[in-house]
Amino acid sequence: MKYTSFLILIFIGCLRVAAQNPIGIPQINMYSSLDYKGGSQNWDIDQDQNGLLYFANNEGLLVFDGRNWKLYSLPHKTVVRSIKIASDGKIYVGAQDEIGYFFPDQNGRLVYHSIRNIIPEQERKFSDIWDISIINNEIFFRSTNKILQLKNGKITVHKPRMLWEFMGECNHKIYAQDIATGLNVYQNGKWQNIAAPHQLQDDYVTAILNFSPDTLLVTTLRKGAFLVGKDFVMKKVLEKEEELLRNKMYKAIAIKNNWIAIATSAGGTYIMDRSGKMIQQFSSEEGLYKNNIRSIFMDRNGNFWLGLDDGINFIAFNNAIKYVYPDKAKQTSSYFSLIDQDQLYVGTSNGVYRTPLQSNVRDLSYSRNFFKEVENTNGQVWELSKINGQILVGHEEGALVIEGKSAKRIYSSPGTWLFTQPWGDSTIIAGTYFGLHKIAYRNGVFTNAGNIQGLNESLRFLVVNHNMLWASHPYRGIFRLKLSADKRKVIETKFYDERSGLPSLLGNSVAKIRNRVVVATQKGIFEYEEKTDRFVHSAFLRPILKDNIYHYLKEDKSGNIWFISHKKVGLIDFHAKTPHKAYTIVHLPELNSLVVAGFEHIYPYDDENVFIGAKKGLIHINYKEYSKNIRPVNVNLSLVKAIGEKNNVIFGGYFLSDGKMTKTQNIKERVELDKQFNSLHFEYSSTLYEQQNNIEFSYQLVGSDKTWSQWSGKNEKDYTNLPYGDYIFKVKARNNLGSESEIATYTFYIKPAWYETFWVYVFYAAVMVGVVNFLIQRQKRKHKKEQDHLKHMHQLEIDSNEKQIVKLQNDKLEAEVNFKNKELATMGMNLVQKNKLLTKVREEISQIGKTSPAGVDFNSYIKKVIRLLNEAEKGDADWEQFSMHFDHVHSNFLSKLKEKFPNLGANDLKLCAYLKMNLSSKEIAQLMGISSRAVEVSRYRLRKKIQVPQEMSLFDYLIQATSEK
Repeated sequence: MKYTSFLILIFIGCLRVAAQNPIGIPQINMYSSLDYKGGSQNWDIDQDQNGLLYFANNEGLLVFDGRNWKLYSLPHKTVVRSIKIASDGKIYVGAQDEIGYFFPDQNGRLVYHSIRNIIPEQERKFSDIWDISIINNEIFFRSTNKILQLKNGKITVHKPRMLWEFMGECNHKIYAQDIATGLNVYQNGKWQNIAAPHQLQDDYVTAILNFSPDTLLVTTLRKGAFLVGKDFVMKKVLEKEEELLRNKMYKAIAIKNNWIAIATSAGGTYIMDRSGKMIQQFSSEEGLYKNNIRSIFMDRNGNFWLGLDDGINFIAFNNAIKYVYPDKAKQTSSYFSLIDQDQLYVGTSNGVYRTPLQSNVRDLSYSRNFFKEVENTNGQVWELSKINGQILVGHEEGALVIEGKSAKRIYSSPGTWLFTQPWGDSTIIAGTYFGLHKIAYRNGVFTNAGNIQGLNESLRFLVVNHNMLWASHPYRGIFRLKLSADKRKVIETKFYDERSGLPSLLGNSVAKIRNRVVVATQKGIFEYEEKTDRFVHSAFLRPILKDNIYHYLKEDKSGNIWFISHKKVGLIDFHAKTPHKAYTIVHLPELNSLVVAGFEHIYPYDDENVFIGAKKGLIHINYKEYSKNIRPVNVNLSLVKAIGEKNNVIFGGYFLSDGKMTKTQNIKERVELDKQFNSLHFEYSSTLYEQQNNIEFSYQLVGSDKTWSQWSGKNEKDYTNLPYGDYIFKVKARNNLGSESEIATYTFYIKPAWYETFWVYVFYAAVMVGVVNFLIQRQKRKHKKEQDHLKHMHQLEIDSNEKQIVKLQNDKLEAEVNFKNKELATMGMNLVQKNKLLTKVREEISQIGKTSPAGVDFNSYIKKVIRLLNEAEKGDADWEQFSMHFDHVHSNFLSKLKEKFPNLGANDLKLCAYLKMNLSSKEIAQLMGISSRAVEVSRYRLRKKIQVPQEMSLFDYLIQATSEK
């Protein structure tokens, strides 16, 4: 009996574990009707070749490209119940008494085309179209009272015996349920029954999926699932079947790993494997907006879209990032995490939580179990540290050690940030609110050994290097500490600040990277240089991380370095080398602003399990899967419209070539725009829906931009006042791993305005030639007039200059004459002196004759006289020199007189020269050595010789005679 009870307990425990959801929940996005501006309910979902998603909405066809929503209403504004996209790109929709398809026009804008008119007139009333299926280019539309088959442009009507309640496609066959006949398959133009109503327990079929080559899995609304084969129908057991039936299995689809996803009317979505075992459930408790699911779809990247009774949910089911919530309310922040003995411990703002981990699961986010709070840990938890095989808890109220399901207090005060066992002995050092604290370990028991004296600072970061402790304070720099042998006192404290190489006292976080003591600062990463006892820029990390602000560093087992900067998480991956670098920097923008600022925590357990503390819950990253994200990045050009023009969409997002939808523009069909559309607005997007925070875009307008733009998360661009000409708009996308999309292009031509056309330019040219010619002629006339004026002015200037030159020449001549006259005057004075000398000679001779006694020797006197006479003879040479200078000054005056009056003697010429010099008779008498009377007689004789008229003065006649040519 005991053995049986034990087995029952084990069985119940296993069922309980199996019934639990995985601890990791993927990203779940919510889009309300306010976001997409449409109706509340969404009845069906499909995806086209470009990755765009389409929703059958209460108010029409809803389209989502990852960034923008568009709503296309049907002509009668009816509810769209179903949707299916054909291979040719036509988007078939079913509505109330309406069927048709959307297809782009020549401008790429979706336009609705009704095909109701080809339905036989008597069959055009059919209420709602609930299902659309396509097989072999045949389209089937189901309403409850008829199935309409479109083939080769004609519609065939299939009537039920009672009511058509389901239709779907599986294994390239069409299946439909008639309430009266059961489940049928359409083959060879006929409906053949494969399961009677009672075999399906008279319930409504909601999905038909492939289970095996010869077996179908059929889900029903209230009676569960069935396996239907050629000759059998059997019940399929599902885990949580009662809950599923209570919530109603509204729809089901096949997904990856041979799993199925079941959407319910009241319980959200259930993921199951082929055996019926529950994998995961998504409900409002996990983050769904509502549990009432109307449609479910898995996109080509393996993620879920749920059409709700009110809104749309997106589940990044295939994402490598999950969210772990230790508490059911999902309100606690996580500050630390630790795995020990297949248990995950999470230190939160409200105690420590733990959960068992499944040892057979490599990605621990898929581990299925409950979190439980460790007793006696209520309050703020700062750290969990495994030391000596036990887990110590750094708590706001001291330090604790976990023993089983509860925790035991080691000491109550002060609040404890962290623990370290520096030297591997029995001593544990704790960093507290007020310095260091010692914990002793003996015989498997931790005991309080009291405060370590010598430092009273809050020490939240603490690392060990050799025999020293390095600690950092967020506002007071870095401390290097040396403890006494008994670890009870700090015997040496060295403080490091700006004077020690740190950029600031603020924001420093000490860590140990590659066995180096490093500090994350506000200006990059610094490391301790032992030989200078200073902190310097890290030669290893600075070239990689530059001089940005960093708050946290953590090295994992593989040597990769995780970092946090401005609440942004990143990684230096040294195993993902590039052709130019030995590393790759990977940013995780999905986590932006989710970490707890000032209390950052990263726990890289292994490359498949990295835990990061967050404001709500704990973040789990399977970095191995994250880094293998090989899904190609794509980009779609979704809209081109003229700015300022209402409803003037130039390109609606769909390319056509020869009447068929294509991914690229047909370059043969050039888009030509009038000049009024030269200001354009471009919108673009990527359909990697789970990576929207990672996607950046770069664009270039060839014909306007010389280079590509900088990468940006913005998905639109405006160009205004573009000149006429050819343009190519190019856009590309990339994710945070550096993967780039192919380039999407849109080619267009802006026509010139009427005033920019060829003939207008010809007219402009003719007018310009005429104007230029007129201006040239006018300029010539003006130039000639100016030239004449300039010539006249030039001539006046020349004349003025000549007069000035003549005046200057005259002034020069006058100066020269004056100078020469001075010379002549000097020479004249010499002649006067000579005459005086001669007079003295005469006087001396006379003296000899008068005073000398008889018998006196006269030789000495005679010699003196001879000497004086010789000197007088030399005076003739003076005259010759005088006459030469005189002629030079007075324009050959004497030469001209000699030539005109050859009978003039030397004395006559001398008299004429003296008269020319305007000397008085007395001066002339002195120069000539005669009396004044003799001068007058000489003048009279001269008048007679040269025949001077009586009425003319001698001076004037001489001037006149010498001036005549």
